[in-house]
Amino acid sequence: MVARRRTLCAVLVCGLLAAGCAIPTQQDPSTISPSRVPPGLVSPALPSTTTTQPRLSSQVPVKIYLLGPGEELHAVGRVVEIPAPLTSIITSLLAGPDRSESAAGISTAIPNNVAVLSAVAQGPVVTVDFNLAFGQITGSATELAVAQVVATVVTQSGLGTGVIFEIEGQVISVPIASGAQVPGPVYLWQFLTTAA
Repeated sequence: MVARRRTLCAVLVCGLLAAGCAIPTQQDPSTISPSRVPPGLVSPALPSTTTTQPRLSSQVPVKIYLLGPGEELHAVGRVVEIPAPLTSIITSLLAGPDRSESAAGISTAIPNNVAVLSAVAQGPVVTVDFNLAFGQITGSATELAVAQVVATVVTQSGLGTGVIFEIEGQVISVPIASGAQVPGPVYLWQFLTTAA
């Protein structure tokens, strides 16, 4: 009996303590005097809405083709702005080798005054339009310059891509490895063999 009273008293005490810790509730909101409001809640500073996002790269790696020490096609990496249109990639090619590449014997057959005016893909054929300076390339440098452009375009557009060359909007014939002059489209395989 005594044990039962003690248990009952313990439950009653716990109940009173729990009731004392409860959050008071009421039916309607009431006004609290400003002196009873914790500091910072009367005129709180608004949280910053700026968030730090990870910076997305606005550039993409591409390959262009310069000339190795033996005047063979030599792939090098470049970085161009997204979305990396062919015009930007060819412009990167026209910039030629950087200092370290030049020191390693990498060169180009394309003079630095050559500029690309446009590069337009229509199905498996890309038409690349250059300024007049491209037409001033002479001798074996012409074939090498054409090979550099074709290899660079094919790397971006696919192995079966043909390239038509223009100067100021006029289609021109260009040399291939066999020595023949063709109006295009020109394909990469035509520079990988000397067969007619």
